[in-house]
Amino acid sequence: MIELIRTYWVYFLIGQYPQGPLGGVAATVLLAALALLLAMPIGLLMGLARTSSIAAVRRPVTVIAYLIRGIPLLLMVFWIYFYLPTVTGHKTDQFSTMLIALVVFDGVYLGEIVRAGIQGVPKGQYEAARALGLGHGRAMRRVILPQALRSMLPSLVNQFVSTIKATSLGYIIGLTEASFIATQINSQVFVHPTAVYLLLSLMYFILCFGLSRVALVIERRQARRGLPRPARSPGSPTATAAANA
Repeated sequence: MIELIRTYWVYFLIGQYPQGPLGGVAATVLLAALALLLAMPIGLLMGLARTSSIAAVRRPVTVIAYLIRGIPLLLMVFWIYFYLPTVTGHKTDQFSTMLIALVVFDGVYLGEIVRAGIQGVPKGQYEAARALGLGHGRAMRRVILPQALRSMLPSLVNQFVSTIKATSLGYIIGLTEASFIATQINSQVFVHPTAVYLLLSLMYFILCFGLSRVALVIERRQARRGLPRPARSPGSPTATAAANA
């Protein structure tokens, strides 16, 4: 394995970049980070809509959330990659396809995290803000959401972990993320598949376990400060999607 790392470590980390597109571990992390970042506004809006007292706002968003959560992520990738170009007239590349799919799924599950975070704030906080003359929007923005977001931090880190693992589905459409690069390396050396895929597993473990420990540290610090327990989404969107695929 040492010889394998010594020979292919640059290729495994960044793919053919700068002679070609960015790939490998760098593409995996970049894709997951961009997906989570772009999904945050969607998740925030969906979380607010899911906690709205207006049925005309809450119910359609709830239906959308359940619909997307019931579709495997791989199927969403196929729809975007093969069907979307027939509608828009423009073919989406592998990176854009995977990014759109992850943003949609992360947006829905971040919405559930936001909803749980808002519901985890004591109702007295909202009532006190209203009693002080704040409108609904200002009460949410200045009182409720800052408290909810602090309790959501561990769950956001865990969502990032799930997104990193889900990027491996990009292999199906030829995205040069870590799994695809590992397969290419294996096709070149051919006689060391165990070492190649053990290295890939080790990479995922280091990334995901490290982030999981960060989430645990944040959760423990919040517990010591007496903050509400972290809001948790009902299951992992990406892990569930990968399993269903």
